[in-house]
Amino acid sequence: MLLPGVKHIVAVASGKGGVGKSTTAVNLAVALAVQGLRVGLLDADIYGPSLPQMLGAREKPRVEGQRIIPLQRWGLTAMSIGFLVDADTAMIWRGPMVMGALEQMMGQVEWGSLDIMVVDMPPGTGDAQLTMSQRVPLAGAVIVSTPQDVALIDARRGVKMFEKVNVPVLGIIENMSFFCCPNCGHRSDIFGHGGARAEAERLGVEFLGELPLKLAIRELADAGSPIVAARPEGEEAAAYRAIAARLWAKLEGAGAAKAGPRIVVE
Repeated sequence: MLLPGVKHIVAVASGKGGVGKSTTAVNLAVALAVQGLRVGLLDADIYGPSLPQMLGAREKPRVEGQRIIPLQRWGLTAMSIGFLVDADTAMIWRGPMVMGALEQMMGQVEWGSLDIMVVDMPPGTGDAQLTMSQRVPLAGAVIVSTPQDVALIDARRGVKMFEKVNVPVLGIIENMSFFCCPNCGHRSDIFGHGGARAEAERLGVEFLGELPLKLAIRELADAGSPIVAARPEGEEAAAYRAIAARLWAKLEGAGAAKAGPRIVVE
């Protein structure tokens, strides 16, 4: 069995690219680690790995025998195909190769014992999503979307995909929910506002929270310093921590329910 030492595996997914899924996944992972949890972060986006940039990690992991030793950053145990290849390498791989790489990163990496693994999924509903849902016991998926209709259409497809493969959707996050001018503080709903909350209600899943579109989040992500770690006192970090706390509460509640007494009738 893959990842036997991981208590909860959560996929952070989106129906389309460009909605800030990776930034959300990284900051949620750091927020969970801040709670004192043992957190792993797996970059499942083989074609467009972004963890090396966002974590500020460019060195290659050590190899001991047949085992790969993951990198340690910001309180996380992290692994990405981007740690194994040059930054400008184009991964021109067919589906079976993608699935093989994912299985190798789950099966040959020395993850150890973790409370939770956050998986930064590629956008869409393809091979990587099927591999993760079929090969490991996903505790659930979190869908990231921006508020506008064109993004919500794809978020809806993401929810339906996970439902079809029997992976519970833990909730929807609205990213880039509003923009605050760094100079005057004026708020603008550039992409609209509240669309993800309304979609969550329509689909019958929980709305986990909203995250702002702020320059500091992007700048720190590009610099390899997740904002939850770099500016823990800020409003942005507080928003990520609140969503992470709700996510962990849902996972532990589900685990408690599953771990109830067994009744055996002979």
